[in-house]
Amino acid sequence: MQHADHYLLAGVMGFPIMHSRSPAIHNHWLAEYGLLGHYAPLAVKPEGLEKALRALHPLGYAGVNLTIPLKELALPLLDEIDPVARAIGAVNCVVVEKNGRLRGVNYDAFGFVASLQEAAPGWRADAGPAVVLGAGGAARAVLAGLIGEGVKEIRVANRTLERAQKLAAEFGPSVHALDWDQREDALSGAALLVNTTSMGMLGQPPLDIALGGLPASALVTDIVYAPLETDLLAQARHRGLKGVDGLGMLLHQARPAFRDWFGPMPQVTPELRRKIEASL
Repeated sequence: MQHADHYLLAGVMGFPIMHSRSPAIHNHWLAEYGLLGHYAPLAVKPEGLEKALRALHPLGYAGVNLTIPLKELALPLLDEIDPVARAIGAVNCVVVEKNGRLRGVNYDAFGFVASLQEAAPGWRADAGPAVVLGAGGAARAVLAGLIGEGVKEIRVANRTLERAQKLAAEFGPSVHALDWDQREDALSGAALLVNTTSMGMLGQPPLDIALGGLPASALVTDIVYAPLETDLLAQARHRGLKGVDGLGMLLHQARPAFRDWFGPMPQVTPELRRKIEASL
């Protein structure tokens, strides 16, 4: 039994924050492991971030997740930044060390790869080229994850070619920048298509891409999870292609954060997935 005065605390900082699904995920695991504690939504504006982060240790917090608009802003404010977080250029998890030092990590790349492995257990990094649509923060996490797994060729198509070229320059020779008009040609021979743009999200225009060029064995994934089935995933299903929704990435990135703060490495169970799907 835990010592009565050690109440486990963690949370998620962002603004706005009340839409976050993270409290439901982490509080589910705290209950599952019989741990006395709570994971709270913390509404923190950018100008308050430094003070809020430094308050974590005296308040007894084990750490926090960071979401929009704080993920990039935290980099200069922390004592230590993990190499993956540095490559992505954003922190999505802060771990408070016993001595009060703040360590920044990013588990979005882990979450993305784990969601692929869960949805398509036979997925292999060497199956063929990957096509990534978009060149923002989410694309950076996806690139870090795919390169970490050993994907040899990644074609990045973005509406602004310069942003895709910047990623190619930064992430190395396996990344090739393409103009948005080349997005369908890029599908030829690809083993994986990843949409990291906001197109297809609720309230956003649908993603305009025909999947005819994709091989029948290709995986199609959308990092959007509202709606769970985007037009892109519906189109993939109609073509008989395997689709992976964006909820897996959210669920799986939470696992190593929970482990860092509280000890156990939790699993994504069907029960947890159903619970979060019901809240969308």
